[in-house]
Amino acid sequence: MTAFFMHCCKKFRQFLLVWLFAFFATTALAGNSSMNIRTAELVPLDDSYALKADVDIKFSNEIEQAIIKGFELNFIVEFQLVSPRKYWFDDEIVTVRHEVALSYHALSRQYLLVQDGQQKTFVTLDEATDELSDISNLKVLKKSDVEKGGIYKAILLMRLDYKKLPKALQVDALGSDEWKISSQRFEWTPSLFK
Repeated sequence: MTAFFMHCCKKFRQFLLVWLFAFFATTALAGNSSMNIRTAELVPLDDSYALKADVDIKFSNEIEQAIIKGFELNFIVEFQLVSPRKYWFDDEIVTVRHEVALSYHALSRQYLLVQDGQQKTFVTLDEATDELSDISNLKVLKKSDVEKGGIYKAILLMRLDYKKLPKALQVDALGSDEWKISSQRFEWTPSLFK
């Protein structure tokens, strides 16, 4: 009888460990937000260069609920072009910060995306997120700022602006992994020509 009881306890303990591991693994995967820059390039225009990038954005349930409740989320797109130096700090050519605001309007039941003073409306959060993740035609550099044949390094970063969150959300955001939404530092060597 004792052997049977010990065998059952051992099996129950193994089952409990497997269940706890599965629970925490799915919670960690499902709960976190993510932002990942997939591609970025500089596209030549008449007298300038425009940034074109594709960002993979996923919001946690907590962030989605905050948007639905009417909180506005502000995102910052930071672009920098530098001229690399061998034995000193890189020479900064240009640094550009671009802001995009995402919110939900309960009366019209639409998601709003505001950038460069222009507002776009969307029926679903997925549509608004797709638009947010597609950075295009963002003028970041004049052709006169770069030299023909020069070697440059471009850096792109996108993140949630915690400072513009309402105070009630700032407290939650500081102590929660759910609100840590920032892309990796994406670097590439653009081919610039005049």
